[in-house]
Amino acid sequence: MDRYASIIGTGSYLPETVLTNFDLEKMVDTSDEWIRQRTGIVERRIAEDDIATSDLSVQAARLAIKKAQIDPLEIEMILVATVTPDTFFPSTACYVQKGIGAKKASAMDISAACAGFLYGLDLANGLIISGQYDTILVVGGEVFNKIVDWNDRNTCVLFGDGAGAAVVQSTEEPKGILASYIGSDGDYAADISLLGIPAGGSRMPVTSEAIDQNLNKIQMNGREVFKLGVRLMPEAAERALQKANVSVDDVDLLIPHQANLRIIEAVGQRLGVPREKVYVNVDKYGNTSAATVIIALDEAIQDGRAKPGDLILLVTFGAGLTWGSTLLRL
Repeated sequence: MDRYASIIGTGSYLPETVLTNFDLEKMVDTSDEWIRQRTGIVERRIAEDDIATSDLSVQAARLAIKKAQIDPLEIEMILVATVTPDTFFPSTACYVQKGIGAKKASAMDISAACAGFLYGLDLANGLIISGQYDTILVVGGEVFNKIVDWNDRNTCVLFGDGAGAAVVQSTEEPKGILASYIGSDGDYAADISLLGIPAGGSRMPVTSEAIDQNLNKIQMNGREVFKLGVRLMPEAAERALQKANVSVDDVDLLIPHQANLRIIEAVGQRLGVPREKVYVNVDKYGNTSAATVIIALDEAIQDGRAKPGDLILLVTFGAGLTWGSTLLRL
């Protein structure tokens, strides 16, 4: 019998604190109008100082487990996609394992920036259809406020904190993940100023000099990232559609990475997806990196925008460069 990997439960969790564009006007040289015109973002959620990525991830995971109606002990593997881990090691996934009581699971983190959650789904899909695992928890979680340079108006306005989770389980029904595609181009990693954090790893440890130069904070060339995102996401989406032998016209809902409204609109236009079929929540949460597509998927399910039987196309890209797409039948 053929095996499929089906998402049987999703959950998302956003911090309570809301940081609006008007709040940012008091912090840096910017304006609500400037931010809205360039990004489409109105507000974002910010975690409290004592909250880590695993704290948000545990809350999202508990909701996903509840909706999936499973016991945490049924979970055999936990994959947490994040670039803001609680610690370099142990993995954030191990903290999540403890938080949800999934004592029988293996646990590890995935570092693929904003593409991380779809990297996790791709891995979960392969492990499930191969028969090696039956139930896997995939989480995307970030606390970006701790790695943002709050003096840099070009980046601090973009990001927010949040987490989303999905329980993926084997099924013999022809639904769930129909096609998955991930890719990367490490040539772009050489220019860390394109999108990344220079200091903090083995190449450039954190020193007082690095901190003085804000090298332990996000660096980004927004114009180049925009160009790459608009090109790579449609290409990734088309690869998944081709693998499943499905037309874009058959897609009920497109959920792109929520990085910037102009990027989202450009991706929809290049794919030929009508605006009403493109899910957008970047205005409320900003860019939550690895968490964006799963938060959006969970929200779309809650809102009734994504219903059982619908064909959903997820697509994203991030630093590395990394990108990916997943076509699934709910």
